[in-house]
Amino acid sequence: MTSPMERLKTKITKEVLWLYILRLLRERPMYAYELKEKIKEAFDFEPATVSSYVVLYKLEKDGYVTAEWQESQTGKPSRKYYKLTPEGERLLEEGISFLEETLEKLRG
Repeated sequence: MTSPMERLKTKITKEVLWLYILRLLRERPMYAYELKEKIKEAFDFEPATVSSYVVLYKLEKDGYVTAEWQESQTGKPSRKYYKLTPEGERLLEEGISFLEETLEKLRG
């Protein structure tokens, strides 16, 4: 059985992975595996690889990110880079505002 803190951590990390992805894409376009590594580095949790791809696909389908294949200059396979759209930027800001308002209410 998981503790309340473990459940909270899961809910605000893995279950809202889109928020972390959009935040990182605000910095620059990235490919899926790079995003997964940056999440681990910046936010100290590691999403499942499949989860990252599923979330990116949904974000692209809904217009929050765009994707573009880029050829590698070093002979490696081409990679699909994701880029934040203006709609994605707005969604990120809405998500951050919601979390800030929620924290304020919790603090009283």
